[in-house]
Amino acid sequence: MRSDNRRHDGPVPLLDLKAQYAPLREEILSAITRVCDSQRFIMGPEIDALEEELSAMLGVRHAVTVSSGTDALLLALMALDIKTGDEVITSAYSFFASAGEIARTGATPVFVDIDLDTYNIDAGRIRTAITPRTKAILPVHLFGLTADMDPIVEAASRAGIPIVEDAAQAIGATDKGRLAGAIGMCGCFSFFPSKNLGAFGDAGLMTTNDDDLGRRARTMRIHGMDPKYHHSLIGGNFRMDALQAAVLRIKARHLPRWTEARRENAKRYATLFRDAGLANQVTLPIEPSGRRHIFNQFVIRTSRRDELRAHLTARGIGTEIYYPEPLHVQPCFSYLGKRRGDFPAAERAAAESLALPIYGELTPTQQETVVGAIAEFVNATETASPRGPAHV
Repeated sequence: MRSDNRRHDGPVPLLDLKAQYAPLREEILSAITRVCDSQRFIMGPEIDALEEELSAMLGVRHAVTVSSGTDALLLALMALDIKTGDEVITSAYSFFASAGEIARTGATPVFVDIDLDTYNIDAGRIRTAITPRTKAILPVHLFGLTADMDPIVEAASRAGIPIVEDAAQAIGATDKGRLAGAIGMCGCFSFFPSKNLGAFGDAGLMTTNDDDLGRRARTMRIHGMDPKYHHSLIGGNFRMDALQAAVLRIKARHLPRWTEARRENAKRYATLFRDAGLANQVTLPIEPSGRRHIFNQFVIRTSRRDELRAHLTARGIGTEIYYPEPLHVQPCFSYLGKRRGDFPAAERAAAESLALPIYGELTPTQQETVVGAIAEFVNATETASPRGPAHV
């Protein structure tokens, strides 16, 4: 690792949205002013334009803007008529909404363990989880890497059930050239501010290539109303604000550049960890052949995660734990009858995973500071241990 006078000694935040915003400030404020001057805040031309632009970007026939990534999941499940008595297969390790929205429809989340190398659902275990009550498979493309979709598509096809992709963290990720959100029956994206493409508040998107599903989703996001005050379906208020659409239209133009910057930062981390002699001390994220990782998060794994996090925090380095408990042990899912030990890979990921700064504006010297602090922790641990080097 380079040890010259370019070392960054200041704090390194987990995410620096101000650095992203600064060069776009005037353009974004102009777009917001345009909406304010129009006084068209709900639906309207900004929504129409964003949907057209995202449809082209994601290679889908229908891009339906919604109020959040959570509502994208709920809308997709409702549009597929998932209801009480049904089962939906999903990952045991994800953000809560992946399973929470299944439960909100009245259906039962059926958890499957993960592949610890990728943190995504173990596709080989899905087929045995399918029962006559299974009405959908909901794989999660966690941390910016798609799930292994070929066996999932095969299992879904054999069972005659749809795939709902939770692509909240994976806009622009690909599996064998196929874009996340365009592989299954529908895809669900989040534009929460911390995402690779983030709004100035909550916002989301549901995608599909199925014309009927796209029509149902558009109707259901406005209370199932078509025409005005006539309701053919029961939906909800899932509309995206025009202000959010205007912001996203500006930011979406920069997403390819931001994504490449994240990927370059991930490559640099790999080099820095190797040069610091940490390659066998910390488990780094992988990018399987045929899949393109967009690094919504850069997640390492260590058996001494909490100690390492405290060490980094003391040095002003931001980190986060995604996620400290797998879904099957969350109290609200106790009715499913699952216990610790049922999904060991998910439980290990929850106990060992730690996200490091990865945003596109992160500088090389900031990355050196992060890895240097981790090396400091590892070296101190090895020195203190009478048995010598140990995997931290």
